[in-house]
Amino acid sequence: MSVFLVGKASEIPEGKKKIVEANGRSIGVYNIAGQFYAIRNTCPHQGAALCAGLTAAYITSTGPGHFEYERDGEIVRCPWHQWEFDIKTGCMIVDPKMRTKSYEVTVERYDVSIEDNEVYIHL
Repeated sequence: MSVFLVGKASEIPEGKKKIVEANGRSIGVYNIAGQFYAIRNTCPHQGAALCAGLTAAYITSTGPGHFEYERDGEIVRCPWHQWEFDIKTGCMIVDPKMRTKSYEVTVERYDVSIEDNEVYIHL
């Protein structure tokens, strides 16, 4: 396991993200309603910088002209082809078997860290 110092949790305000490099991997760290999540900054479709895409809500509809916005700020859209991924899990919205790597996140007092077997990032 590697360790990478990123900064303070206060550097990622609620509703924002910070893209970091860790051991040659680009990772997006998101603050969603005060909880931190991290995903690999690579779209599995064709390798775009996924976290550079729009962060939005999940949109549902019960019929023409009726839209509901759910899970605001939890979905990231690939900037190249608009594929949507759940920031909390890394899974693609329409096909959960397609995914980008997600990382477990822990908050320690004022710092945030993400970890897996490959990378440990400390904010």
